[in-house]
Amino acid sequence: MSKTRVTPEEALAFHLEPTPGKFEVTATVPMTTQRDLSLAYSPGVAVPCEAISEDPETAYDYTNKGNLVAVISNGTAVLGLGNLGALASKPVMEGKAVLFKRFADVNSIDIELDTEDTDAFVDAVKLMGPTFGGINLEDIKAPECFIIEQRLKEEMDIPVFHDDQHGTAVICAAGLLNALKLSNKKIEDVRIVLNGAGAAGIACLELLKAMGAKHQNCIMCDTKGVIYQGRTEGMNQWKSAHAVATELRTLEEAMKDADVFLGVSVKGAVTQDMVASMADDPVIFAMANPDPEITPEDAHEVRPDAIVATGRSDYPNQVNNVLGFPYLFRGALDINARAINDEMKIACAHALANLAREDVPDEVALAYGKNLSFGRDYIIPTPFDPRLIHRVPPAVARAGMNTGAARRPIIDMEAYELSLKSRMDPTASILRGINARARANQARMIFAEGDDPRVLRAAVMYQRAGLGKALVVGRADDVKAKLAEAGLEGADREIEVVNAANTLHLETYKQFLYDRLHRRGFDAQDIHRLAARDRHVFSALMLQHGHGDGLVTGATRKSAHILDRINHVFDADKDHGVAGITALLHKGRIVFIADTIVNEWPDEEDLANIAERAATVAQNMGLEPRVAFVSFSTFGYPVSERAEKMAKAADVLDRRGVTFEYEGEMTVDVALNSRAQEAYPFSRLTGPANILIVPARHSASISVKLMQEMAGATVIGPILAGVDGSIQICSTVSTANDILNMAVLAACKVG
Repeated sequence: MSKTRVTPEEALAFHLEPTPGKFEVTATVPMTTQRDLSLAYSPGVAVPCEAISEDPETAYDYTNKGNLVAVISNGTAVLGLGNLGALASKPVMEGKAVLFKRFADVNSIDIELDTEDTDAFVDAVKLMGPTFGGINLEDIKAPECFIIEQRLKEEMDIPVFHDDQHGTAVICAAGLLNALKLSNKKIEDVRIVLNGAGAAGIACLELLKAMGAKHQNCIMCDTKGVIYQGRTEGMNQWKSAHAVATELRTLEEAMKDADVFLGVSVKGAVTQDMVASMADDPVIFAMANPDPEITPEDAHEVRPDAIVATGRSDYPNQVNNVLGFPYLFRGALDINARAINDEMKIACAHALANLAREDVPDEVALAYGKNLSFGRDYIIPTPFDPRLIHRVPPAVARAGMNTGAARRPIIDMEAYELSLKSRMDPTASILRGINARARANQARMIFAEGDDPRVLRAAVMYQRAGLGKALVVGRADDVKAKLAEAGLEGADREIEVVNAANTLHLETYKQFLYDRLHRRGFDAQDIHRLAARDRHVFSALMLQHGHGDGLVTGATRKSAHILDRINHVFDADKDHGVAGITALLHKGRIVFIADTIVNEWPDEEDLANIAERAATVAQNMGLEPRVAFVSFSTFGYPVSERAEKMAKAADVLDRRGVTFEYEGEMTVDVALNSRAQEAYPFSRLTGPANILIVPARHSASISVKLMQEMAGATVIGPILAGVDGSIQICSTVSTANDILNMAVLAACKVG
């Protein structure tokens, strides 16, 4: 995966729009009627209050405590930026909170404490204990972080976890288990050298020793060299615990004949000579961020037999904390744990290591643009492996139960694993896969409306995200000025601005258009005006002639107008089976609605065409299509001529012998609700439909807008399918991110 370029302007805009910050709080219960209010607050709320007062454990039943984690920092060690203070750490803590939700469905609140006094910090966190099911400490400098965590563990009865220490340690341990397996070495035999005696480094060594590494075989180094018995300079109680009796004094000396190097220090700390001096099949975890102690290229140049991991996503074997903390807390919360102990961390490491040894699902390979299999370049699972959520938390929960950390042991572990599988939002991995495919395709994307600031921002984001080349149709001086107004001064030099005046292909375009349209009432002047002055036609001509790989438009004109213009260049009419498919993403589900743009009143043959187009889009987005032809009746009741064509459309697909699931006619609730489907055991659908084929364009449009406005669904599309070119038409109310999403779909040729 290539490294994505993020500019300061983009980062600030991301945190500013559509609302400041990265998450909001929403109610999980109805709050619309007076009765709702009476139940949620006074007088109804008094009942659970009394129940909790009598039995504090019922707080896990009647409140959100059991799925709520506090992400707490004082900002004394923010990322690699140092002591920025509590307030400046808030964006990082908000980010950590949304990672909890995204990867493990753990609700999280960020809390920034404006104090560097250890006692005050501990007292503040301890006093908040009744609110939360767990505490995640973050970005607190050493040695205070050790003191704070230890005291809170001793004084609180919920899990307290400093991720900067233990998160890195768990993932490091998982990777090392597999690296040693590939090297045919055992953890109790290998010599380990650690460089970086801060919170993460000390935690890594402590966990590895708990897993079997021998104390005398582990050499810890800091900026002053080896930490040996008798050393006094720069020492503290946490370093002293790892001091060994040795004559070695420098990192270079320690590296000689070492089996493993673990780095949580600084860029360039390790030289090629040091790597060359290591034992056979050395393991090198250069985890300094943003740049490793030594790059994999430099390490492999002198030791091709080395297994190398880093903290970066653009190299194989990324040691990424997001593989650990969400799932550790998920497992701990689900047993109402009193603590996260070493056994639970070790169980997490083993679960991750075992997962990396298994066959990798197709959707993961698709997302990363390559086949992944257990080996020297794949010793740690990828963060977007969908199996993580139902493989790691159960291992953590079992360890917690076996060690007495669980308040409420899980009785039916199989049912628990099934519940975890259904808990996560599948749309995130789908979108991730699409973005990865787009990045692999490196499509030249034509942005037709270069006079619109939103389009220009999307084009720049497309280019900077490493997705491909952005071709913007517009006037160079206008594009330059509008980019400067948008805070993107100089970005015009990154993209390519194209227009009729600077292309060498205008005459070719005009001849092609004349040959298509001269028998439809268009003369030479009409053709010139279309090709040279209409940006939608010009853009479509670019695509038709292979001067771009995809086209995105629609931000400035209604879709009907644009479709009419595209029809001049491509066969984009309903007679050729073209359809507009809109994707709705809501509460972890993705549902396609068709046709939302082309066919106004389709008959059964048209509906069957639309279903096939929609099924292709779903498959191209990594889904197994389940099509429902929807109406106001279900399987003939109530009787209506208007509903008959929906049933006949299914008969058309019968004759065509398509391979995807389909059924109809049926009402929307039957289509989307598996319980409702139980009343119709003869139905061919094996689960809720993910494609709804509606009777007419107006009903499709109404459905999409209603879901968008009333339910807050995310809308992608309409996706134009069935055209002999990768063209996507966005909405006139699209944001820059919406336009970018459509460009990504065009790059993937999902239609």
